[in-house]
Amino acid sequence: MAAIIRMENIIKTFPGVLANDKVSLEVEKGEIHCLLGENGAGKSTLMNILYGLTSCDSGEIYIKDQLVEFSGPRDAIASGIGMVHQHFMLIPVFTVMENLILGNEPVKGLKIDKIKSEKILADISGKYGMEMNLHAYVKDISVGMQQRVEILKLLYRGADIMIFDEPTAILTPQEILELYKVMESLRQRGKTIIFITHKLKEVMEISDRVTVLRDGRVINKIKTESTNTRELAKMMVGREVLFSTRRPEKRAGAEVLRVEDLYAKDKRGQKGLKGLCLNVKAGEIVGIAGVDGNGQSELVEVLTGLRRTDSGSIKIEDREMAHRNAGRFLAAGTAHIPDDRLLRGLILDFPLYENMLLGFQDQKPFTKGIFIDFNKVRQWSKGLVEAFDVRVPNVNVQAGSLSGGNQQKAVLAREFARDPKLLIASQPTRGLDVGAIEFVHERIMQARQNGKAVLLVSLDLSEIMNLSDRILVIYEGKIIAEFMADEAADTEIGFMMAGGGKK
Repeated sequence: MAAIIRMENIIKTFPGVLANDKVSLEVEKGEIHCLLGENGAGKSTLMNILYGLTSCDSGEIYIKDQLVEFSGPRDAIASGIGMVHQHFMLIPVFTVMENLILGNEPVKGLKIDKIKSEKILADISGKYGMEMNLHAYVKDISVGMQQRVEILKLLYRGADIMIFDEPTAILTPQEILELYKVMESLRQRGKTIIFITHKLKEVMEISDRVTVLRDGRVINKIKTESTNTRELAKMMVGREVLFSTRRPEKRAGAEVLRVEDLYAKDKRGQKGLKGLCLNVKAGEIVGIAGVDGNGQSELVEVLTGLRRTDSGSIKIEDREMAHRNAGRFLAAGTAHIPDDRLLRGLILDFPLYENMLLGFQDQKPFTKGIFIDFNKVRQWSKGLVEAFDVRVPNVNVQAGSLSGGNQQKAVLAREFARDPKLLIASQPTRGLDVGAIEFVHERIMQARQNGKAVLLVSLDLSEIMNLSDRILVIYEGKIIAEFMADEAADTEIGFMMAGGGKK
């Protein structure tokens, strides 16, 4: 088949970083082409160049054999290219329809022709099997539906080439399957898809061909059917990767966390936790398995002082912590890896070393009278960055300039540095590539071996089963089942996650 996209010898540098080093990419019409690589491999940079968000230092881009130069996304859109970003570009207080037509509103006289808009959008959504309530506010719909809005926006603008940047990073397993169906529908109707990811399972399930990037260079171009996950992993990271974490035998110690009859409201003021009970012991990993939206976020926020309880008891060792603030939880020996690093993990406008200091700013050796010794902070931060392989030119860069995976590793470095009694890890590998996931899993297992109590909350059931000593299933704000890891079957756990064990 003819190439609909050719990018030849693309070079792009940022201060201290060679992001793309003579990268060439060919994508055929009507295929799903995966762009695979570790965090910082240059995938998103390459696609940002294709979409006109940034310019390359040198190289050429051909669309349908025509040499193009884009000065911005508007030029790319005019050439039939659209992009669904990892963090959605939607206005929460606007309706779905208002977001879809924004900037391309059909008009009738001096007014927006809402009847025509609704008909056009209903026709498009029906054609691709993506029906939705056009009058719902974006803030009130699920993440999966928000992603559909982004896809419909591209179709409304006439995109034939669609770039998906880490599209499954914030989706539930059910939403991922729905996305696959949508992508297959798009391909069957002649659309060309470039799929940026570092998740090997997704590559094998959805793509036709793969281009692997490492350190800004193309390592290989291969048909998906002629490779496997182990080969792809080795191409990505340059070494063999372990796909399971060894869980050495270890007897759990004294109880560190006990939660009894816990009630708390969600952000809508409804009951988010409904009499939840659990405990975690030293040297034990307890995994919370559940479909997103069943109280996981409320549980984590209550256990870190970010949300108030309505009633119930939270004890860390013998200290009652209900109604305590986040500072008190830190002082009691809790560390928290939040599920949303942008909201609760980092201050994006701060330099990296100041982000590493958060929670340590009043502690020695960083305090110097009423001042902070920032030279010591920078030196300490540099050590953490090296230990956790956070890929930055130096610790003075803004946290917002890091890739998503490197932001996550920075949060992990800081929280592990607290040497906590209790580690609450919520989606700790979200946005990480296979090599970084292996690293994080090993660190969590090391914390267990060092006698830490670990509460692991993850939407990835394989991660829960790989790491946990005990698995608790949460459903509608309550723990409805408990499994010992060695006795658990994923089918049985999945049945309970769907409410099969609700009394």
